[in-house]
Amino acid sequence: MRRRLINSTLAVVLVVIAVFGGALVIVETRTIQAGAEESVASEAVRLVGIVESRQSSGEKITSDVLSEQIAGNRYAEITVPGKPRIEIGHRPSGKVIESTQHGDRGESVTVQEPRSTINSEIGRTLLVILAVALLAILAAVVLAVRQGRRLTAPLIDLAETAERLGSGDPRPRHRRYGVQELDRVADVLDASAERIARMLTAERRLAADASHQLRTPLTALSMRLEEITVTDDPDTVKEEAAIALAQVERLTDVVQRLLTNSRDPRTGSAVAFDLDEVVKQQIEEWRPAYRSAGRAIVRSGKKELRAVGTPGAVAQVLATLIENSLMHGSGPVALRTRVTGNQAVVEVTDAGPGVPPDLGSRVFERTVSGRNSTGLGLAVARDLAEADGGRLELLQQRPPVFALFLARESELSAEH
Repeated sequence: MRRRLINSTLAVVLVVIAVFGGALVIVETRTIQAGAEESVASEAVRLVGIVESRQSSGEKITSDVLSEQIAGNRYAEITVPGKPRIEIGHRPSGKVIESTQHGDRGESVTVQEPRSTINSEIGRTLLVILAVALLAILAAVVLAVRQGRRLTAPLIDLAETAERLGSGDPRPRHRRYGVQELDRVADVLDASAERIARMLTAERRLAADASHQLRTPLTALSMRLEEITVTDDPDTVKEEAAIALAQVERLTDVVQRLLTNSRDPRTGSAVAFDLDEVVKQQIEEWRPAYRSAGRAIVRSGKKELRAVGTPGAVAQVLATLIENSLMHGSGPVALRTRVTGNQAVVEVTDAGPGVPPDLGSRVFERTVSGRNSTGLGLAVARDLAEADGGRLELLQQRPPVFALFLARESELSAEH
């Protein structure tokens, strides 16, 4: 690219020099020639005037007197009626520039200048133009080399950044080059690097937290299977088996997400689903545990909401919030659904002491816990929510109010 830039710059400069330099040579040549002819004619007119003046006053007209009135490289021939011809200077050989002027009393003055003098002046002018052209070419080469380095060095750097990005090193370089187009490419590469870094981090966290994600459905499944083994009532066995099958479906969905790495809604994992069904399923699943603890789990708010996301992931997020309320909260747990703008919201709250003031928004950070737990649950839940284009927030610390925000189906349909 650098060579092409230099060649193209030189081509443009050479074309400009050829066009304008050629025109300038023609104009200067004609100007010098016209000036020489005008100067010779003016000198002839001046000599005629001097001869007439001296003849009128009766003064002598000799070559010695008139030689001071003519340039040293010119030749003059003066003819006065009744007197011998007067010559000043040496008659030039070859081509000359000549001008003849006549006086009122028959005087005649012819002035000649060798054309070689004009050619010498034209040659000097051409040398000046050629020197300027060479300087212009040299300046163009220096400018092209400098500009080439300015453009190619960032491109090489961007290529290295893209290669690093493709080789699995997603660290953004945050380099800018002062060229708007190149800076735009650098912005895109840095943004891609940050997205890839987030995706890789999310995948690594997802693999590291697999046991935590699978713990709840596996524990619930074990409880249902134990209920089946200790009862002889067919109706109870049927009911517990149906619940166990639902939990197996949840477990399958979690495993499938781990295997397919569907961490981004654009990969196709986000679908429109019935949010009421997911909320209802979670309430039914956790009601026995709350009943055993002497507490209640209730639902309120807007019904018949359809959201966009992965039903299994949404169920896992709600299960984490409900489990946290069971372990760390008190009183009834309420699930409230509502609509805000273009999003469907599920709020989970209880009457417990809530989140300690010193934690605040840090409650979603890994290993941060105020109740001697692993500190992974809320962090994993937040990652699951963001993977489907939603978000999980702590709206209120005391009493605690956690809210899961999901895109509504109507908004997804409008985009398509």
